[in-house]
Amino acid sequence: MKILYFAWLREKIGVAQEELAVPGEVRTVRELALWLGQQSPRHAAAFANAGLVRCAIDQEFAQGETLINGAAEVAFFPPVTGG
Repeated sequence: MKILYFAWLREKIGVAQEELAVPGEVRTVRELALWLGQQSPRHAAAFANAGLVRCAIDQEFAQGETLINGAAEVAFFPPVTGG
């Protein structure tokens, strides 16, 4: 699965994207964020406060309980504001 990181997540992890073999038991956005946080100290720092991280699956906004099954890409980014 292609995982994309934007803004300060990219800076903390040190890469803009990764191609990872996500275990089958990781089924939701929340579970993916928890699993990613265990992959390295840099990932742990990026996902330390998962409540500040937003997600999109195949370019559609997703919530924590959204299933990731069959996703080609998952993007993580900070909250955005408009005005």
